[in-house]
Amino acid sequence: MAEARVPSLRNRDKKNHRQAPQQKIEVRRSARRRRTVTAYRDGDTLVVLIPAKMSKKEEEHWVAEMQRKLQRTERRRASPARASDEALLLRCTELSARYLDDSVLPASVRWVPPMRTRWASCTPADRTIRVSERLREVPSWVLDYVLVHELAHLRVAGHNAEFWRLVRNYPRTERAIGYLEGLSAAAGWGLTTDGDD
Repeated sequence: MAEARVPSLRNRDKKNHRQAPQQKIEVRRSARRRRTVTAYRDGDTLVVLIPAKMSKKEEEHWVAEMQRKLQRTERRRASPARASDEALLLRCTELSARYLDDSVLPASVRWVPPMRTRWASCTPADRTIRVSERLREVPSWVLDYVLVHELAHLRVAGHNAEFWRLVRNYPRTERAIGYLEGLSAAAGWGLTTDGDD
């Protein structure tokens, strides 16, 4: 969520809807909001929260400003691994070196159409990893967790203590599991983060 401070303003609650090219924008005015402007994404809509007394000109300025801020934040969070299968393989190499002592390297890693019950899967026999297209839009640290999880399966087949010891070398493991569980529940996908891969 992006936020910025603006001069003190007040009025009654109002909602204002706008349509920008290829992006829905919803402006919400609030009498309780006096000095801040906040923006966040709700699906494909950019929601901008502003003080109720803000003029139309100020509103236009802050909508554009918050759109720029949120896009910058999203670019920083975006994983370069989203770009291609080759970028995924490169990211796996980096993660293996950092968290698994370079002990596992896949032969290939590729994006695949959304899986019905999994975020990703691997085949240890041929050292291949497949990653669901659903993960293209998650924060980079969540994608990194999924890749570390699959890399660990190249050494340990099941979800035993040794497997989880390897995976927990990645410091955001618990946070990423929570993120994926919430995402799956909210979307009604029924995907698991710790089932058999």
